[in-house]
Amino acid sequence: MGETYLTNLEYKDFEKWVDAALSVELPANIEAFCFNLYEKGNNVYAVEIIGSPSFDEAVEDWACDEVFNNRDYPLLWKNDKSWEDALEEAKILVKRYLKEGKYAPLLRSKKAVGIGFVDGDIELL
Repeated sequence: MGETYLTNLEYKDFEKWVDAALSVELPANIEAFCFNLYEKGNNVYAVEIIGSPSFDEAVEDWACDEVFNNRDYPLLWKNDKSWEDALEEAKILVKRYLKEGKYAPLLRSKKAVGIGFVDGDIELL
């Protein structure tokens, strides 16, 4: 895997990326997953997946406690709109993956799946 850069973020590409990210041997103590988004500059956004060994909805930084991440292989895409639009675009894809993706049962079996920008709030899905 290497950096994947897309000019249009489509479900089939997102699904392939998540499948590859979660196909590795994961730590057994993951209690929650988070799809972390961040800006790379020039209207390019990135998403990575982390696995956390702890989850407490009352603790804002639960996703900072990582035992797994695919940070070396983020999915990058161009979005000429706002960061809010980039978040909404990614959220739609994660929600769809949670319904029909290969590793959806794994994700749903955990205490939480979140999404958000690394410097912002996490929305639980």
